[in-house]
Amino acid sequence: MSETPISYKAIIIDDESRARVLLQGMLESSVPEIEIVALCEDLAAGIKAIQKFQPDLVYLDIEMPGNSGLELLDFLNEEEIRFSIIFTTAYSHYAIKAFKLSAIDYLLKPIEQDELVASFERFKRTKERDKNNYSLLKENLKMRDSQKLAVPSGNTYRFIELDDIHYLKAEGSYTQLVFTDETRLIASRTLKNFEEILDDSTSFFRCHKSFLVNSKYITGYNKSDGHMLLKNNVSIPISPDKVAELMTQMKMVKR
Repeated sequence: MSETPISYKAIIIDDESRARVLLQGMLESSVPEIEIVALCEDLAAGIKAIQKFQPDLVYLDIEMPGNSGLELLDFLNEEEIRFSIIFTTAYSHYAIKAFKLSAIDYLLKPIEQDELVASFERFKRTKERDKNNYSLLKENLKMRDSQKLAVPSGNTYRFIELDDIHYLKAEGSYTQLVFTDETRLIASRTLKNFEEILDDSTSFFRCHKSFLVNSKYITGYNKSDGHMLLKNNVSIPISPDKVAELMTQMKMVKR
């Protein structure tokens, strides 16, 4: 039986020696299509290795002394960025949601073998990743302790105050954000993505499969037609199984 041909060159950038060696061993045993061409202990060494080997894939730690892994692309020219990145991170649950909203692949430490293989399969399916998403990830990670959200809009990012969001509506694989001033924005992320990153905020309530509303602007509930009322006389459907949760949130006065 012939060996699986090596098709992809990869670099590992991580300040912890043990983490580099462990990931290399896991890749060599479970992903024979990858050839590890360099193990790098910091961003400077990683940049030199990228310029020398021109890899297809970079496994990149984020929290490193000196420069964060998120700064990698800042040190490279546009024509040098011909690779995909899979971040390796021990970040908190909240920050992981920023990865999801930014559509960036990641491996949560300690890395599981099946997740490692699955991430490589995703890489093979996509190959060319949207490099703008890396910038979006940086913004959302910076804002994770604030009351703002970085949302992609064409070739730019809108930095949105959470209190300015009236409600969000699913539009297939997109989401429409409706603001309190009645302006709207279509974002190329699913409503589920927004729900995941906003679920630490008590302000947002998933009332229906197609709607996520800002609870601050709920003004009423109509039992006869199963709709909530929001500020500006907006009517939003609510699923029957969500009514009790709504009443709990609103602290209903009982007879």
